[in-house]
Amino acid sequence: MACTNIFTVFKQITNLKIFTMDTSKMIKAYCLKTKEKNVPMQDAVITKTAKGGYMAGGHDGKGNKMAAILGEAKALQAIADGVAKKGF
Repeated sequence: MACTNIFTVFKQITNLKIFTMDTSKMIKAYCLKTKEKNVPMQDAVITKTAKGGYMAGGHDGKGNKMAAILGEAKALQAIADGVAKKGF
């Protein structure tokens, strides 16, 4: 079954929402370099601190590194949602 119209194929692909990113579940943090609040963190990795807390480290998509301190519930939820990787 061959599609004759390239625009029909592109419309089918974009309807699958492959190209959109759901930022509602992403970890949001303050970027020190650009002074922006609630910036979605990309490629987040959750680690445990020496005192038992949780931290997320990643970048903002522009190359600026970011870090955020999280509670246990939010950290484990981010790992369960697939937003962050487990680093401990």
